[in-house]
Amino acid sequence: MRRPVLAVLLLVPLLLPAGGAVAAPGVPGDVPAGPWARPVEGAVTRPFDPPPDRYGAGHRGADLAGAPGSPVLAAGDGVVVFAGMVAGRPVVSVDHADGLRTTYEPVDAVVGAGRPVARGTVLGTLTGGHAGCPVAACLHWGLRRGEVYLDPLSLLEPPEVRLLPMG
Repeated sequence: MRRPVLAVLLLVPLLLPAGGAVAAPGVPGDVPAGPWARPVEGAVTRPFDPPPDRYGAGHRGADLAGAPGSPVLAAGDGVVVFAGMVAGRPVVSVDHADGLRTTYEPVDAVVGAGRPVARGTVLGTLTGGHAGCPVAACLHWGLRRGEVYLDPLSLLEPPEVRLLPMG
């Protein structure tokens, strides 16, 4: 019985798209539980929606509602690896343990590359102008491990659900 299981496990990496792979919706992609926090407190305006393939249409992150000028916080401990413009938009990227990288845009950065940050460190301020945002400003929060895009909301603890009596 062990040989077929081992064969399947060895074939799985060969079946995944090379680079730019994505995790299925709702699948945490082995994201370690830990001390993570939301970068802004707003509601999710657009959830993670991975594309079917490397070049397919999709949404490789989650958009969170915010207010222009509000602080954007590091979701976890790490090191800023990029703070600058990408395709005309201001972006901050932070590398974390276990090969994870979070990205935040559009953010007017107050940190620079090489700076260590702790969870809750202000990375910059949220700016307006994120395409498709239904409110004054939205933060696009991304997460990936290597080339695999993951749902950044999977970093967060599930909410505590309480049942209340009707009436």
